[in-house]
Amino acid sequence: MRFLSIVGNSFGCSASGERLVSAARDGDFQEAKALLEYNPRLVRYSTFGVRNSPLHYSAAQGHHEIVSLLLESGVDINLRNYRGQTALMQACQHGHWEVVQTLVLFKANIHRSDYLNGGTALHLAALNGHSRCIRLLLADYIPSMRDFWNILTNRSYNGESILGFDEGALSAVINSPADGGITALHMAALNGHVESVQLLLNFGASVSEVTVEDGTTIDLIGAGSTALHYAACGGNAQCCQLLIARGASLTAENANRWTPLMVARSWHRNWLEEILSTQPECQSRIFPSPYLSLPLMSIVKIARECGWRNSSSLPTCQDPCVVCLERKCTVSAEGCDHEFCTQCALYLCSTNSNSTIVQGPLGSIACPLCRHRIVSFVKLPGTKPLNEETARTSFSLSFCTCSGEGPEIASQTTPFCKPDFHCTRISPLGSSFRTLSCQRFPSMKLNSSLCMGAASDTSPSSVPRTVDSNLRNHFGRCSRSSFRRSTSESRRSWFSALNQYATTGSGC
Repeated sequence: MRFLSIVGNSFGCSASGERLVSAARDGDFQEAKALLEYNPRLVRYSTFGVRNSPLHYSAAQGHHEIVSLLLESGVDINLRNYRGQTALMQACQHGHWEVVQTLVLFKANIHRSDYLNGGTALHLAALNGHSRCIRLLLADYIPSMRDFWNILTNRSYNGESILGFDEGALSAVINSPADGGITALHMAALNGHVESVQLLLNFGASVSEVTVEDGTTIDLIGAGSTALHYAACGGNAQCCQLLIARGASLTAENANRWTPLMVARSWHRNWLEEILSTQPECQSRIFPSPYLSLPLMSIVKIARECGWRNSSSLPTCQDPCVVCLERKCTVSAEGCDHEFCTQCALYLCSTNSNSTIVQGPLGSIACPLCRHRIVSFVKLPGTKPLNEETARTSFSLSFCTCSGEGPEIASQTTPFCKPDFHCTRISPLGSSFRTLSCQRFPSMKLNSSLCMGAASDTSPSSVPRTVDSNLRNHFGRCSRSSFRRSTSESRRSWFSALNQYATTGSGC
């Protein structure tokens, strides 16, 4: 009888663990919460063989609320599956930036590499072109300072140490090699992800890093290849233009004695002949990525220190955050001093992908109330830090409910000419990047002009620092109760209109 009892308990625990896995995979928050309340130890359950935990499944499917629930229940945030992948890697692979945001706030290790390819979360985000995930992964390395762009491009600080900025640490993360010396820039360039290439270059990715022959990677291009060799193999003209503008060599040869032009010819990328055969006569203008977000570091630090609490007990006499109308204000924008709750400030920084050709410091975001350019956020005097004992459980589960990253290319414009062809993404086999599998493109003709276009010199008029009455009238119609009842689609449209109004003054 005792043996049968032990076996029964074992089978019961396994069944409950499988139910938690199913709830995490399907996004059933109530089921997951009930199971963890019944048996908190289920959080350590992992499936047989592949050793995926509920945290892995919820991160891979983008269920950020369940990810928060599991983290608050005490799960190890850096759990690995049989491939050595963490939940952060899987979230970056699939582009679930809200999950990445949650894991970064809980201080997930971004330096872990998997067992098969030695790739980190940054490699997987760059491989699939998820620029928002790249930005969040590097939130602790990009300081919230007005002169950050000048520091990276002009080195105007003459080697002096800058408070809160370690350029060596940033360079080590950006240029960290996987097996075979492949960097994140190599992977983004190979697959033609223009926005990710531009963002990595803005953060200091080196165009001179080359791959190596280590016996573990099947490289069809050849060891000693630069990111330009990989961009030539991928066939994206804009990626080649960006790399050349940042100083990539057109004459660099890899171990096969191939230049980028020879790589393009071997893969039948005939439309790159003109770009890769002629050195530009004049230095091209370098444009910042629209995915730069300088205030992100400041708001991430505040969120970790103070959390963001539920607003169910917010007094009716207290003014709520003007963006969500639900939570009390905890931070203010440095410069215009407009106040927001921590969650809305974090959301504005994470979702910003507006053009940076605007008045103000490059990489700043627009205040949704007055369109003043925000560089950093500061805590309000009444905002108290969390105790160490309650820090883990004081994070609110009510994240903004926008799902997915969406097509990033359509959300912005780049100042480079686009040829009349479509680039097919080159996906390495088995969702990893051990083997490069390229597809041939049909022969086609280019436009006669492949040069870099000139950016518009127009700039918006002087920005008023008072609260715009039109914005108050438009967004003030959303009462606190109606916003709480709104669906994820209406919330997504609401925040989209808010960002558009903050940047252009239209859309209201």
